[in-house]
Amino acid sequence: MKILLDTNVVLDLLLERKPFVDFAEEIFIMVEEQKIEGFLCPTSITTIYYLLNKNLDKKRCNDAIKTLLNLFSIVELNKNILLKSLENSGVDFEDSVIYTSAIFEDIDIIITRDKKGFKNSKVKVLSPNEFLSAQS
Repeated sequence: MKILLDTNVVLDLLLERKPFVDFAEEIFIMVEEQKIEGFLCPTSITTIYYLLNKNLDKKRCNDAIKTLLNLFSIVELNKNILLKSLENSGVDFEDSVIYTSAIFEDIDIIITRDKKGFKNSKVKVLSPNEFLSAQS
């Protein structure tokens, strides 16, 4: 099963945001144990680095990004996907880019805490808690 994590779920773990960190950690463990195939969008990586850099030094930011890149595959992002994202654009362009990249990568599930950003998704969208409940 191929899952794509929205930026907010990754930040839940890296910034230890309560009460969401535990759900994110369980999903990361599933990816690490190769029970599921985890993907991130390139835009998530740059956003995560930017936000981490406000709280951490450069070495810790770099280490966090290296860990993500070793653990997750990265969906493709190119001009065609960005143009298609404009057509799919809902409330948030960033969510449209994530969604469109998920379609091009044949992702099974987008995991996010902001489901309204993926309202008319053809890809299944679940919260971290919903995803984990479905795996039990």
